[in-house]
Amino acid sequence: MKIKKIIANEQMMINLGQIIGEHAQANMVIALNGNLGVGKTTLTKGIALGLGIRETINSPTFTILKIYKGRLPLYHLDLYRTSMGSGDEDLAEYFEQGGLCVVEWANNIAHLLPANCLTITFFVLSNGARQVDLSTDNPAFNQMLGAIK
Repeated sequence: MKIKKIIANEQMMINLGQIIGEHAQANMVIALNGNLGVGKTTLTKGIALGLGIRETINSPTFTILKIYKGRLPLYHLDLYRTSMGSGDEDLAEYFEQGGLCVVEWANNIAHLLPANCLTITFFVLSNGARQVDLSTDNPAFNQMLGAIK
């Protein structure tokens, strides 16, 4: 299933993330891809709200991983500084720890991602809005994507 959304502002991005968080299930992996400043961390803030997390969410660029407690644990990875062969393959263990794993810069570890993840790709449009493309072949995401439509 594929969905394309146009997001006009930060609050709309948070709202999209909140829907994702509300429908998330244990061991789901969400792969986020897009340039700097397109809204990956803002979407993750909304996901955290949907999971009932009230902590401040910020990008774990230098720590690589932050864990937050909510309805499900949120494993927030930022792999901007990671690449294939960097020795970070053990991060894949978080994909099956009973939480929701959100991976920023997921293309940097594409070889480790489960085939059944939800991929979200961000683009900046000429008017400053964002185009967000969501795609997956995993039927476990159907309810979530139905709520997003």
